[in-house]
Amino acid sequence: MNVMLIGGAGFIGSHIIEQLEDVNRIVVYDNFCRGSMDNISKECEVMHSDILHTDVLNDAMKDMDVVIHLAALWLLHCHEYPESAFDVNIRGTFNVLNACVKNDVKKLIYSSSASVYGDALNEPMNENHPYNNETFYGASKIAGEHMLKAFHYKYGLNYTGLRYFNVYGPRQDYKGAYVAVMMKVIDNILKGISPVVYGDGNQAYDFIHVCDIARANICAIENDNNNFYNVCTGKKTSIKKLTEIILKIMDSDLSIEYKDVDGETFVTNRVGDSSKAKNELGFEYSIDIKEGMKDLIEWRMVENEKN
Repeated sequence: MNVMLIGGAGFIGSHIIEQLEDVNRIVVYDNFCRGSMDNISKECEVMHSDILHTDVLNDAMKDMDVVIHLAALWLLHCHEYPESAFDVNIRGTFNVLNACVKNDVKKLIYSSSASVYGDALNEPMNENHPYNNETFYGASKIAGEHMLKAFHYKYGLNYTGLRYFNVYGPRQDYKGAYVAVMMKVIDNILKGISPVVYGDGNQAYDFIHVCDIARANICAIENDNNNFYNVCTGKKTSIKKLTEIILKIMDSDLSIEYKDVDGETFVTNRVGDSSKAKNELGFEYSIDIKEGMKDLIEWRMVENEKN
């Protein structure tokens, strides 16, 4: 089997590569905007290009059996640059789907997001939860999902769509402009500064470790259903509780500093129903929040020593 990972040098893609077994070729297609060669631990063919470069993309996809599409601008980036969100997340995804059809790719795995749901109208959120999204990022993922369906019905392209909930783990960005709350908390503690929580800290989410996300992609490769699945734990953790877990693991006696909400708050309440992924993909999460946070903190402390 030949597998191409679009965005494969990034946070999630590099973990998928580590779990790929019994494959003939692994091709990483990445513009390295956020990805890094340092993330890739296996021998791969690497193509430094962009999903907006259709001729290069089509050529790179020759002889591929499975394509895993991970490339996207993230939520805050899309919020600040909506035209770029359209170009990359919508037009770029169309280019990927088109290239899959032209090259007779057997299976496309699409990285979608729980952002399509927005704030929870009911819990836990299953795959039939209404689109309650209000963000450009969520809108771009909804568009991608509907294009997947259209390409399947028009051209017979087989797919699995994975709706990731709040992903965390080693290799998570801690330097860029769009750093996750937990990384800011860890960095503050490493500097001896009180971790900051905006609002009352009761905003609560379904956090899932990147290694479980990677395993869901591996499960999807062998799945014959053309459908969408939540990739989640079904457990909800508040930002306050998350910060307390991090403080305890790092053996810190710092107090949480609560501040008024600074800037946009996109979603405040979300937990997923994982039963469909369990029944149809054979996927269940394996890393709980405390174990996962310990793993993330250990990685971050090693990175801190390097720098």
